[in-house]
Amino acid sequence: MKKHMTRLLMAAAFLGSTAIAQAADSTVVDNSFFPYKEGAPDLGAFKPGNVINQENVEQAKEILDEGMYYMIQQGWTEVPIAETTSFKLNDAYIQATRDHADKVSLGDQPGVLNGYVAGRPFPQEPEVSDERAGEKLAWNYRYSVHFGDSGMISPFYWKYRDMKSGKVERQMKFEFRALNWKHRTTREPIPDISPNPSELFRTIYMGVHEPFDVKNTQLLIHRFEDDLKRDNAWLYLGFQRRVRRLASGQITDSFLGSDLMIEDFEGYNGRISDMKWTFKGARNILLPFYDHNAMELTDEFKEADGYKYIDYHGQGGCFPKITWQLRKVYELEAIPVDPNHPVGKRVMYMDAQTATLPRIVIYDRAGKMWKTWFINETHSDNHLPVNKGKDISVYDGFSMMDLQAMHCTTGQFRTELDPEINLPRTFTPQYLRAKGR
Repeated sequence: MKKHMTRLLMAAAFLGSTAIAQAADSTVVDNSFFPYKEGAPDLGAFKPGNVINQENVEQAKEILDEGMYYMIQQGWTEVPIAETTSFKLNDAYIQATRDHADKVSLGDQPGVLNGYVAGRPFPQEPEVSDERAGEKLAWNYRYSVHFGDSGMISPFYWKYRDMKSGKVERQMKFEFRALNWKHRTTREPIPDISPNPSELFRTIYMGVHEPFDVKNTQLLIHRFEDDLKRDNAWLYLGFQRRVRRLASGQITDSFLGSDLMIEDFEGYNGRISDMKWTFKGARNILLPFYDHNAMELTDEFKEADGYKYIDYHGQGGCFPKITWQLRKVYELEAIPVDPNHPVGKRVMYMDAQTATLPRIVIYDRAGKMWKTWFINETHSDNHLPVNKGKDISVYDGFSMMDLQAMHCTTGQFRTELDPEINLPRTFTPQYLRAKGR
């Protein structure tokens, strides 16, 4: 009888510990995707409706990244503060995290991930004491739902600007499309597109519509599931009517004379294994998150559906004319493994809720601040009607500023999630040739 009671007590204890573990796992996922369920972070001396400018920037230093602090200090821009809102993500993506995150682990070397199926690989709160926490966050970014499983930016206007004079030196009109082949949660087929003989994870297409001298220039990138494999990339030159393969080193060249290199697309468009990742800590800082439909939009471009774009202002017209939210971020340092890389390091401010990279400060190899990156984000419910209900953080514009050259490139987006045009056959070198002709 005594032995029987002991067994029962041990069983009860085991079941109790299991239940606790399951509850803890659920709490981990909830905390990762709903960081503001207990309320917004504290703005200190500020409140929604206030504007941070050259006069009060010292009071706001703790809620600004180093780049923004410097630029406001110079009098180049002001930052209007809005209420922090939750950017709820797709239920299927969150559920995939619940179902599979406990099976995910890092491999023996950077760029290797074991057991990943779908969702956020590492929803656990990162710890500075964990030497590989930065790498885990990098994987969270790679497999984030920032564009859904399929997305298109069209039209996509770029302006090359002199930051001193504000002169627009060149305007480009693009289309940008991306398609996830594996680990899909938001659009059929789920989880993978088949056939996929090359074991691709993601493909990116970019094509120039205007101006005439570079019309039909097209870029195609194939990113493999295996992060240790280098991307395949092709460039179609409209004036030559031929496709050429890009060497791996060309992703760090200026893209079409802009302030961006291919590696800068979406914040970071490289491999996990190309960088040494370090998690520097969690903070609350202001980020370019807002309600698109509530902004003061520009009438510069006329779209058939009446869509209006985010406007730009400030020094050189390089700053988005939007409101900002105080949000929880993970500060992440990425140092290139290649000693010949033009970048010394990137300091990335990852939004904790969406795992996107809305703010990045780039330093040259001498350790001096070189460039600064914005990618503005709005929720899909506050954007195009076709995006409503998809629960995705929508890219809504970008700016890359070269602070040393006093030059910037800005982008204005019309982003559509899950467009019918994104078919697998359109992400091939053969498609580049056919479209070019």
